[in-house]
Amino acid sequence: MPDRRELTQLLPVVRRRPLGRTLTARAVLSACAVAVVSVLVTALIAVPIALRSVDRQARESLGQQARVAADLLRPRLDRGRTADEERLIRQLRTRDVDVYLIRAGEPDRPGLPPQVVARVAAGENVNGRRVVAGRSSIVAGRALPNGNGVVLASPRSRGLWREVMAIVWLPLLAGLAAGVGAGVLLARRLVRPIRNAATAAARLRAGDRRVRVPVESPQEAADLAYALNDLAAALATSEGRQREFLLSVSHELRTPLTAIRGYAEALADGVVAGEGAQRAGQTMLAEAEHLDRLVSDLLALARLEAADFPLAPAPVDLAALVRDAAEAWGGRCATAGVVLRVELPAAEVPAFTDPGRIRQVVDGLLENALRVLPAGAPLVLAARSEAAGAVVEVRDGGPGLTDDDLAVAFERGALRQRYEGVRKVGSGLGLALAAGLVRRLDGAIEAGHAPEGGARFTVTLPPYAPRTQT
Repeated sequence: MPDRRELTQLLPVVRRRPLGRTLTARAVLSACAVAVVSVLVTALIAVPIALRSVDRQARESLGQQARVAADLLRPRLDRGRTADEERLIRQLRTRDVDVYLIRAGEPDRPGLPPQVVARVAAGENVNGRRVVAGRSSIVAGRALPNGNGVVLASPRSRGLWREVMAIVWLPLLAGLAAGVGAGVLLARRLVRPIRNAATAAARLRAGDRRVRVPVESPQEAADLAYALNDLAAALATSEGRQREFLLSVSHELRTPLTAIRGYAEALADGVVAGEGAQRAGQTMLAEAEHLDRLVSDLLALARLEAADFPLAPAPVDLAALVRDAAEAWGGRCATAGVVLRVELPAAEVPAFTDPGRIRQVVDGLLENALRVLPAGAPLVLAARSEAAGAVVEVRDGGPGLTDDDLAVAFERGALRQRYEGVRKVGSGLGLALAAGLVRRLDGAIEAGHAPEGGARFTVTLPPYAPRTQT
């Protein structure tokens, strides 16, 4: 478990980044950019609509004013300019509206387009935009009898923009602020699981295997959390097994070393002599051979995944290989009181593999079986051809393995840890080495229950298919 100082040295590696390069900053900037673009698009759509709406309202208002003015001035236009006209004109001009009176087809002052004057004098009403006195204006004209009429003109072009912006600026600004705020919150929400994962990864690197990442949505973040949690659990399990494996190997090394050292000291001190010295030498030689096998297994396991691991695949008759192995192990089985039985077909069992490595696998499986078999128990060595390939099988009538044992049978030291002190165990390397060798030879190895009542180990190898010459 790392201390707080170690963690504080690791966490800044995750946190200290230039602001513009962090995922949070980029997410916030992206959200702000989306909000700005959304506001601009909204403005491009909303402002013309608002302009048309305001323009229509201005035309309707001016048209209503023109109707009211026409009704008021209808009986007075034929009498000349009156005080009522002057008062009405002043009131309208205070609203930025120009008033033109037409009497007998003639305007009271210049500025109106001739087309507007002609239409009003002809008895037509006018509504729309026209250039009045050099300015673009909204025009509303109402015709009266005898070529008379009233025309109102309002230069509203700038006023329209002011009205429109007064209407839309606050909603647009509110939308922009809401978009930016939502973007910041969303960015922090999305980045939080990643930050948690980065912090957990730093703690894993520091050696803390108890760290766990909270599982949060979205699904991708949850998948990342599950993966890191599984990684932490797998690392804890792997390191635990490594410690157990080292303990078992150290114990396995210490046992023969202790015997060798004891006999060596006895020989050096002259305690044993004559036949005793010969027996001591034989014991030391046997223990040295045991150490040599153990070291060779360790080296083979270490080199299994290396590219320079030596393999010499060739066409092999597995039936002949099994006969040779049975002949070599027959004496040891007879000494232990174990019944060795060989099951072979009448024909050859061709395979394409490394005969030396497969013999190493078979020897290891036989040694494991012979270690736990009681006297009188059967030990079966078989070979056969199947559709999946060439098969070598070792079965026994010993105590066997449970279903839980089968799941971890080929892991280093797993069975040794389970059965140490219960029955005879080896170094815990044999099955792991056999599985590694078979995999390197493109084969498969499987553990199961034997019909004889014990364990069954089945090795399937690629068949040999000789090329036919054409």
